[in-house]
Amino acid sequence: MKNMGYRVEIGMPIGELDTPALLVDLDVLTQNIHKMAQFFSKSRIQVRPHIKTHKCPQIAELQIKAGASGITCAKVSEAEVFAAVGITDILIANQITGPAKINRLTDLAGTSDLMVAVDDPANVRELNQICQEKDVNLRVLVEVNIGMNRCGVEPGIEALELAKSVQAASSLTFLGFQAYEGHLVLIEDPVERAEKVAQAFAPLTQTIQMLEGVGLPVQVVSGGGTGTYDLAATKTPLTEVQVGSYVFMDDTYSRVRPDFSPAIMVSSTVVSRPVPERLVTDAGLKAMSNEFGWPVLLGEDRATMNYLSEEHAVLTLDDPQKSTLKGGDKVQFLPSHVCTTVNLHEKFYVHQNGALVDIWSIEARGCTQ
Repeated sequence: MKNMGYRVEIGMPIGELDTPALLVDLDVLTQNIHKMAQFFSKSRIQVRPHIKTHKCPQIAELQIKAGASGITCAKVSEAEVFAAVGITDILIANQITGPAKINRLTDLAGTSDLMVAVDDPANVRELNQICQEKDVNLRVLVEVNIGMNRCGVEPGIEALELAKSVQAASSLTFLGFQAYEGHLVLIEDPVERAEKVAQAFAPLTQTIQMLEGVGLPVQVVSGGGTGTYDLAATKTPLTEVQVGSYVFMDDTYSRVRPDFSPAIMVSSTVVSRPVPERLVTDAGLKAMSNEFGWPVLLGEDRATMNYLSEEHAVLTLDDPQKSTLKGGDKVQFLPSHVCTTVNLHEKFYVHQNGALVDIWSIEARGCTQ
């Protein structure tokens, strides 16, 4: 197959790929997927992976084959991509507001089994009105703020009243709650992480009891992340986890969850070594994100990232005499944040044992609407 003026062939060594290139180790990816599935295989908790990490139908299909109940998306446009390939049990874990997005959402509800989050009575009324007009039904989760202070009503009476309004809506089905402890998923100390997760979810547990006390059953409680997945059954009322980063991992999550292995790297080429201690490669901000910190150059124990420009990574080698790197050599970076790095690329170059075995399109790349 042709790609950007050079020939890419299945079976070729990944070291021959032009760069920057996003590499996925198929064996490690598969191990990560099955490890998460196995952890919950005998649990009351379902795995509903968040596809914002990989944005790739082939990976979602691997997750579902391993036992995932459905998928989580961030945006309507992501849901449209995955519904088009036959994945129809979809949670859009955000509030969908405004006529344009609600019309797309309700069109999709005609062919897919959607859930959506709400935190505003006006949004409930708007969703219900358009669903009525189109004769479709939406499953709804009331989002509750458990400390992240982003979206969500407060636990207790406010959550109860919003749940009642959903329950009363003719074209909406109240299923339960969404609550995301995103402010806690990167706490490195496991004891502290467990304590704070338990504290965060305690008001939600009380809210669930309040609803059930007035005859409103709570079937679904959705939330959780890669950093806190193992606490779901013991510290939370969650019935499903929206884990995402576990499939690939990154430098940030690897410090929190060493039980999963990095499956993704950015391959880059050395373009310049103008002085012995300075190394410049061709993967910059257009190939690797940096909001969680610098990507890590692998194979060089004492390399310090100075900065990323649009097209370059500029590093200092602390012991330049021990490095043989020169112009044209290939290197690999472990991203600091896998989700935003993936969104910069069009393709995954999938490999086993150093050889290219497939190329997967990142179909939902750029789907932010």
